[in-house]
Amino acid sequence: MTTPKKLFIKTYGCQMNVYDSERMAEALGGQGYVETATPDDADMILLNTCHIREKAAEKVYSELGRFKGLKADNPDLKIGVAGCVAQAEGGEIMRRQPLVDLVVGPQSYHRLPEMESKVRSGNKALDTDFPEEDKFERLKNRPKAKRGPTAFLTVQEGCDKFCAFCVVPYTRGAEVSRPASRIIDEARDLVERGVREITLLGQNVNAYHGSGPDGSDYTLAKLIWDLDKVDGLERIRFTTSHPNDMSDDLIEAHGSCSKLMPYLHLPVQSGSNRILKRMNRSHTAESYLRLIERIRSVRPDILMSGDFIVGFPEETEDDFQATLDLVKEVKYGYAYSFKYSTRPGTPAAERAQVDPAAADERLQRLQALITLQQREIQGNMVGRSVKVLFEKPGRQAGQMGGKSEYLHAVHVAEADVSVGDIKDVRIISAGSNSLAGELI
Repeated sequence: MTTPKKLFIKTYGCQMNVYDSERMAEALGGQGYVETATPDDADMILLNTCHIREKAAEKVYSELGRFKGLKADNPDLKIGVAGCVAQAEGGEIMRRQPLVDLVVGPQSYHRLPEMESKVRSGNKALDTDFPEEDKFERLKNRPKAKRGPTAFLTVQEGCDKFCAFCVVPYTRGAEVSRPASRIIDEARDLVERGVREITLLGQNVNAYHGSGPDGSDYTLAKLIWDLDKVDGLERIRFTTSHPNDMSDDLIEAHGSCSKLMPYLHLPVQSGSNRILKRMNRSHTAESYLRLIERIRSVRPDILMSGDFIVGFPEETEDDFQATLDLVKEVKYGYAYSFKYSTRPGTPAAERAQVDPAAADERLQRLQALITLQQREIQGNMVGRSVKVLFEKPGRQAGQMGGKSEYLHAVHVAEADVSVGDIKDVRIISAGSNSLAGELI
C-alpha cells in the first residue's frame, strides 16, 4: 500500500483564501496527499498568502526562511507559495528565495496537480496567469471529505471598483461571477457532506451577476432564493459587500428569506466624504446611512458589521471625527479597523502620508468606541432566545459551542447536543468575546 504524502497549508487573510486552501488540498488529494497539522513532517508546504496588509511580502519571505532547516533535513520537501502575494511577486519570490519550488496565483490553483508533477521531477513551476478555463469546474471531481456544519462557497472573484488603497483588482483580476447552476450544485454537494450553513464569498459578492439556469443574468438575491430551496441547507450568509451594490431585491431578501441570516458585513471605510472621494469609494457617508436605514426597515434586528481604515493619506482630525460620528450612528455589532498601510502600485501610495503616531492614536480611539458598542450589543442579548448552530465542543468538559443567527459565539454547558444541531438557546450571560446560554 502506498504511503500518503503529507501536505501542510498555512492560510493568511480572508475567508476566500480559506476556501481556496480547501480546494488546493482537494486538488492535491488526487495526487496522493493528505493534510497534516505541522510542517515538520510534510512532503509539501504551501503558503496561501494575502497581499492586503502592510509588508505582506516581507512576512512571506520571513516565514519561508523558517523552512530552511526542514529543507536541509529533507531535500525532497517541496515548498510552494500561493495566493495574492504569489500573484503580485511572481518569479521574484523564486529569485529571492531559491528554496521555493512552486509559485501559483489564485486563479491557477486548479493546475496544481500538473505543477506538483513538474516539481517532483526536479523542475520549478510558476503559474500566475488568468486562465480562461473555469478552475472550479476543473476541480469538481476531486476527492471530497466529510465536512463540518459550516462552509465557505466562492461565487464571485475579482473587483472592478479600484479603491485607491486596494490591490485586489491587480491580484484577483476583474469581477467574474460563477454560473448559478454550478454554485447550487456545489451547495447541494456540501449539504450532502454535512454542511448546514454556507457563506457565499466574493471580493465584491453583492455585485454577483452570474448566468442563471435559464441563461438570464442572476443577481445575488436570485441566487440566494435558489439556495433557499436546497433541502438540508438551513442558513445562508454572504461577504464581503460594497454599499453601491446593495440592490433592492437583495435588501428585500433580508426581510423575507428565512434562511438568510440577520447579519450583514457592509464596509464603509470612512465617515468623511472628502476621504471617501479620495479613496474612490463612489458613495458618501449620507448615502451609506440611508442604506442602513432601508436595510433595518425590512430587518430591524439585523446586526451590522463594517471595515474602517484610519490614517488614510491626507486624513485630518475632522475627517476622523466624521468616522467616529458615523460609527456612533450605526452602532456596529462587529467592526474591523486598521491603520492605513501603503500598497505599492495603488494610487494612495503616492500621496502625503499621515503621521504614524497620529494614526496609531486615532486607531486606538476608534477601536475603543467599537469595543464599547460590541459589548453593549452583546450585553443586550442576555435574556433573549437565539438559534445556535453547534459547531464543536467548547473549552470545558461537556460544553458545546456554535454561532447564533447574528454570528455571536455562544457556548452551552452540559448540553445534550451534537455537532450540526440547531437548537433554541436562552442567553444567560455575556463575555467580552462570547455569550453563555442554556438550552430551552
